[in-house]
Amino acid sequence: MSKPSLQRGTDWLAKGGLRPTRQRLSLAELLVGDGENRHVTAESLYSLSRDAGAKVSLATVYNTLRAFCDAGLMNEIVVDGSKSYFDTRMDDHPHFYWEDTSDLTDAPAEKLQIAGLPDAPAGTEISRVDVVIRLRRS
Repeated sequence: MSKPSLQRGTDWLAKGGLRPTRQRLSLAELLVGDGENRHVTAESLYSLSRDAGAKVSLATVYNTLRAFCDAGLMNEIVVDGSKSYFDTRMDDHPHFYWEDTSDLTDAPAEKLQIAGLPDAPAGTEISRVDVVIRLRRS
């Protein structure tokens, strides 16, 4: 990886208050090193890390993605009960889920209108609303 991508990864980890371990740095570089946002699964990030020559186990990838989410650096988007994607873009925005390729992409937010939400149960507040629009090619 290049020096700017390493710096972006280091800065990103610092923003979340995370210690820059070797594994975290290598995964952070893959996620934010080029300045672009990513939607990854643990398996796809593991594959990217292997291709980049990083020595990280799949379990470490899962644990690191969880740490990134807990630190407020990423959001987990659950598409169905068995498939989670991790998104580096932190603003509120909808997603397209492409059923034929299992890809998750950003959807344009300007046309989305949520007219109302149910009241949260007593003692709770709504922290986030995830909108996933499933697409099937016709």
